[in-house]
Amino acid sequence: MRLVMLDPTDPGPEWQPFTGVRPVGELRVGALKVWERWARVLGASSVRMIAPANQHFADVDSVEPAPLDLVGPAVVATSAFAPVLEDLPLPADSRAIVAGGHTVGWFLRDGERWSGPLPERDGLEIRGLRLGGAIDLLNGCERLLERDCAVLAAEGSDAVPAGAVVLGDPQAVAVRTASVEPHVVFDVRKGPIVLEPDVVVRAGTRLEGPLYVAPHTVLLGGTIRHCSIGPQCRVHGEVANSVFLGYGNKSHDGFVGHSVIGQWVNLGAGTITSNLKNTYGEVRLDLPTGRLATGRANVGTLFGDHAKTAIGTLLSTGTVVGVGANSVATQPPKYLRPFAWGLHDRQSLDGFLTVARRVMPRRGVEVTDAIANSLKAIYQRHAR
Repeated sequence: MRLVMLDPTDPGPEWQPFTGVRPVGELRVGALKVWERWARVLGASSVRMIAPANQHFADVDSVEPAPLDLVGPAVVATSAFAPVLEDLPLPADSRAIVAGGHTVGWFLRDGERWSGPLPERDGLEIRGLRLGGAIDLLNGCERLLERDCAVLAAEGSDAVPAGAVVLGDPQAVAVRTASVEPHVVFDVRKGPIVLEPDVVVRAGTRLEGPLYVAPHTVLLGGTIRHCSIGPQCRVHGEVANSVFLGYGNKSHDGFVGHSVIGQWVNLGAGTITSNLKNTYGEVRLDLPTGRLATGRANVGTLFGDHAKTAIGTLLSTGTVVGVGANSVATQPPKYLRPFAWGLHDRQSLDGFLTVARRVMPRRGVEVTDAIANSLKAIYQRHAR
């Protein structure tokens, strides 16, 4: 089966700081990216993406663009919906996939050309989470992660390493060729824990489920709970209810809670996020387009791709750090514009690309021409 992801045509400010930076289908909701969720549910053998706001996007492990003249057979699925990880039977006569009265997928028959999304009254019912903005990555962590980890844990595990302590049912721990040092605590009383191949967990780390850790990530100590952590991350300290898209670096102390950390983000030592207002009220994001209600009391910081913080950075509740921004102030404003260098300056394109070419090979990723062109396009969209 061919799967084609359909991204929103014009993602609005609610998708900050990923608007025009990263396709919605490339964001991590629960344990997996949106396109990975759809691919598992449909059993897709190939995946492509239609992303009008991010044409020619390229990053490590990203999906290639779909052909302009798309012809079936294929399934077109909206990136603004994260399906529950469960088997989905595909009746031959279905024309659409629907959730709660909304069409979230379309079946293209052999030789049929894609002409755009159309509402369908009837179709194959599916369960999942509708996505209306970046804040739904946090909602997805709360609503989907526990089930995701249970499904993934059931696919098999090595034995829990000797010297580790398990609080709860050891069957809820899935360790797949991960390296776990002695004196690591697995607390699965609130949900399973999944460590994918080549994860490293250092002594003195306490892990609390539900928790998903993608391949080649290193957990360096501290308490890490209720998180979804993508590949090739470095994580240390107290981290709670957060999503790391992948290739991020938080190697030092400092609390990060209810936050989204984009790819290639580096958090300096002692970076701390506030995730609750003193009033315990609803958090609103301060964006250039105005204040955006989140419907949540717990929101930390949303970090765009390639963002960086200095040591000792203190971030207010509901802060948004734009793509490529460098925070050098101890207490930056609640919105840091893309490619900011401190509070008043802006990083040049050459400077941004130079840093990317230094950073990405440290995780074994070559900055190919496609990736470099993608980064240039992102800069040109936002550095105005």
